[in-house]
Amino acid sequence: MLQPEWRTASRDKLITELERQQREIERLRREHERADQDRNRYRQQRDQLQKKIDRLEDELDDARRALHRQAAPFSRGVPARPPRRPGRKAGLAYGRRAHRTAPSQIDETYDAPLPRACPACGGAVTLRRHATQYQEDLPVVRPRVRAFRIAIGQCRDCGQRVQGRHPLQTSDALGAAAAQLGPAAVTLAVVLNKQLGLPLGKIVTLLRERFGLTVTAGGLVHAMRRAARRAEPTYTALTEAIRGSPVVTADETGWKVAARLHWLWAFTTPDTTVYAIQPGRGFEDAAAALGADFADVLVRDGWSPYRRFQTAIHQTCLAHLLRRCRTLIHDHDEQRFAPRVQQILQHGLRVRDRFLHGAVSAHGVAVARGHLLNQLNAVIDRPGSSHVARRFAAHLAIELPAVFTFLLEPAIIDATNWRAEHALRPAVVTRKVCGGNRSAHGAHTHQVLASVLRTIQQRQLDAAPIFSTLLRAAHPITALAPPSSIQ
Repeated sequence: MLQPEWRTASRDKLITELERQQREIERLRREHERADQDRNRYRQQRDQLQKKIDRLEDELDDARRALHRQAAPFSRGVPARPPRRPGRKAGLAYGRRAHRTAPSQIDETYDAPLPRACPACGGAVTLRRHATQYQEDLPVVRPRVRAFRIAIGQCRDCGQRVQGRHPLQTSDALGAAAAQLGPAAVTLAVVLNKQLGLPLGKIVTLLRERFGLTVTAGGLVHAMRRAARRAEPTYTALTEAIRGSPVVTADETGWKVAARLHWLWAFTTPDTTVYAIQPGRGFEDAAAALGADFADVLVRDGWSPYRRFQTAIHQTCLAHLLRRCRTLIHDHDEQRFAPRVQQILQHGLRVRDRFLHGAVSAHGVAVARGHLLNQLNAVIDRPGSSHVARRFAAHLAIELPAVFTFLLEPAIIDATNWRAEHALRPAVVTRKVCGGNRSAHGAHTHQVLASVLRTIQQRQLDAAPIFSTLLRAAHPITALAPPSSIQ
C-alpha cells in the first residue's frame, strides 16, 4: 500500500514546502490588500464622480430655470433650413381675411382729377367713374398754454393767506414753480415710461420734436413723482382689493434700486394688479403687499416662501412642473418618472378643459381629482435612482396638496401663474432699458404708477381722464372704482 508523499518526505523537504506555501499565502494576502485598496479607491472616485454629476445636473436645472425667468430671447437658435415662408399660409389655412375699414368721419375732401393726356401714349382720356380713397393721419399738435390769474387774499378774522384755485389747475405752486406741465402731458409721460418702458431722454425728445413741448428729464421725474403722490390713495385701494380677492396670482422678478438687488412683486386678479418693489424675496416681503393672513386662493410657482401663507389655499403652477418634466426627459434622459408625472398633469388639464366645454360634471371633476392625487402620490413614492428624478419627486411631495386645487373651481382658479407672469412682462422690458430705479423714491413712484396703469389696462379704461382727475383734485382722491361697480 502506497504512503502519502508527505509521510515519506524528509523533514527538510517538508519544511521547504511549508515555507514555499507561506510565501505564496503572503503574496496572495498582499495582492488581496492591493485589490481592496484599488476597490476602495475606485469606490471613492465613483462617489466623487457621482457627486460631480449631481452638482452639474443641479447647475443645469438652475440655469434653465434662470433662463425662463428672463424675457424672451432675441434669437431662437440656429435658423431652420430651409426656413418657413414668412406670412400667412395660402388657401383655407390663411385664416380670417381683414382689411382697414373706411373711417366713419371725414374731415377734409380733396379731388384727384385725371391727367390731360394718357401717361403711357399721350392720348385723350375719358372719365369713367369716381373712386374714394381714405387717409387717416395724425394732426399737428402744439402745446396749449393756459394762464390762471389767481386771486390771493387774506382772511379778515384770522389773517390767514387765502388763494383761489381753478378746476383745471393741477398745483397751487407759484413763483419759481409757477410753470407747470398739464395733466395730458404728464399722463403721456407716465404711460410712455411706466407702461411702455420708454426712457426719459427719449420722452423728452418725443415731446420736443412731435409736440413742441420743451421739458427736461428731471422735470419729468418731478412731475411723475407728484402724480404718484396723487395716486397714492388709489394704490392703497387697489392693495386692499387684492387682499380681499377670492383668487390672487403672484410672481416676482429681480429689480435694481440704487444699483442694489431688489425684487419686484406682482399680485394680480383678472381686473386688478398691484406691484410692490421690496428689498428681498422672502415671505415678509410678499406679506407686506398681500397680507400675512391672506386666506383665499393663491396661485403661484414653487418658490418656498409662498408656502408660508399658511391660511391660504394654494395652487402651484403646472406650467413650471411640466417644464421640469420636459427638461428631465430631454436633457437627463429620464424616461420612467418624468413621463408618468407629465401624463398625470396633462390629464388634469384635459379634465378641466372638458368641464369648461360641458362634457364633464362637477361631480366627475371631483372624482377625477381624487384619482389624479392618488396616482401622483403613488408615482412620487417610486422616483427611481436618478438624482434629478429624486429631487423632482421631493419637490412634488411638498407641492402635492397644491397641484390639483384648480379642479375645485375650474372656471375660477387658474392652473398656472400666467396672469402674474404677463403682469411682469412690462417690468422686464423696462428693466432691460433702464435697469431699475435710482432711488427708493423712484421705486415707490414706479410701483404706484405701474399698478394704476396696469389696472386701467385690465379694466379697458382710458388713462387720460383718470389721471386728469387725480392731478386736478385739490386733495388726493381714489380715482378707480372697485371692480364690482364698473361692470
